[in-house]
Amino acid sequence: MSMTTNTTDTQALGLQAKQASALMAKAPAAVKNAALRKLADLLRANVDALQIDNAKDLDRAVAAGLAAPMVDRLKLTPKVIETCAQGCEQLAAMADIIGEVTALRQQPSGIRVGQMRVPIGVFGMIFESRPNVTIEAASLSIKSGNACILRGGSEAIDSNKALAKLVQQALINAGLPANAVQLVQTTDRAVVGELITLPQYVDVIIPRGGKGLIERISRDAKVPVIKHLDGNCHTYVDDPCDLAMAARVADNAKTNKYSPCNATESLLVARGVAAQFLPLIGAIYAAKGIEMRCDPEALALLQACPDKMLLQPALESDWFEEYLAPVISIKVVTGVDEAIAHINQYSSHHTDAILTRDHMHAQQFLREVDSASVMVNTSTRFADGFEYGLGAEIGISTDKFHARGPVGIEGLTSLKYVVLGEGEVRK
Repeated sequence: MSMTTNTTDTQALGLQAKQASALMAKAPAAVKNAALRKLADLLRANVDALQIDNAKDLDRAVAAGLAAPMVDRLKLTPKVIETCAQGCEQLAAMADIIGEVTALRQQPSGIRVGQMRVPIGVFGMIFESRPNVTIEAASLSIKSGNACILRGGSEAIDSNKALAKLVQQALINAGLPANAVQLVQTTDRAVVGELITLPQYVDVIIPRGGKGLIERISRDAKVPVIKHLDGNCHTYVDDPCDLAMAARVADNAKTNKYSPCNATESLLVARGVAAQFLPLIGAIYAAKGIEMRCDPEALALLQACPDKMLLQPALESDWFEEYLAPVISIKVVTGVDEAIAHINQYSSHHTDAILTRDHMHAQQFLREVDSASVMVNTSTRFADGFEYGLGAEIGISTDKFHARGPVGIEGLTSLKYVVLGEGEVRK
């Protein structure tokens, strides 16, 4: 992989990816799976070496004064590496959907018409912070028979380079083209502008990062974009519900990890259970140092609690906010109808959950909440390709066309019509 510093080099990456994509599209499933299993082996064999490179990124991030949630996203711990390895193995064990023909139907004319699943071709992935995205993107690209060009954030450049070398080693070991996965080796931001304007080479761009990055790419790209803006996720505690279960889930949804896009940022509580539930969850959040920004009704109920709590009146802007920090907005609502209306107005349409004992309320919530993932009686933190059994994810799309929610293998494929005949001619 050569350094990429100008348009010519970016176009060279595009041409190499296009050529590699033709070979990947016809690669047998067994060969792609062998590459994935080899990659898993290499990740496990290189944990110590990867952490040395990751430490360089972490040291730079701390020295630059990067916020704690951003530094957390950079960490390539043994647990993170093992999850990446397991994701590769999970993908290798899954059925290969490339070339699969579905819905083949006989027509009155005698022809049979169906659809075949095929790779998209070349995708460009532009992402920030998380180095494990390099492996998630690469492994999904391999399994789906695509080629990809990866441009990670400057804050993770050493980690990404080390991971990309392992990917190319696995590809070569399996007899696949090394250029099927290419990492942009420079931190020059101009490369992003070049990459998103190469429709002759790149079939789709997938940005994964801050809102500013995604809005810029959506505005300037000359190729299609699968985008994910932000993760303002909600958990709604319904009346009736199991209060102990609701407290456990609402705790996990917010405090399991603050930096991911699937962490709950807003808690809605039905008025019928608010007086019982809010002191319960408030004590849990207070013990973990969570700042609670509340509407007047929630504020009054929490201020009456004896525990010392970090309470603030909520501003209108809080209902829209993706905090990625130990902060949560809290609102009391009349019931499921108001909860759904609030979520559809303020959420980023990423992931929203209801905690309830009422089956009809659960079904209404599932039907009416306009989000990529809608959940019943579980934590929003499960909105993840690995947890959904997709092996890995390229990102979580809040778009409504082509791909929505965690984007796995199917999101990196397209359908083409296939027509089978026996000499029929149109009259």
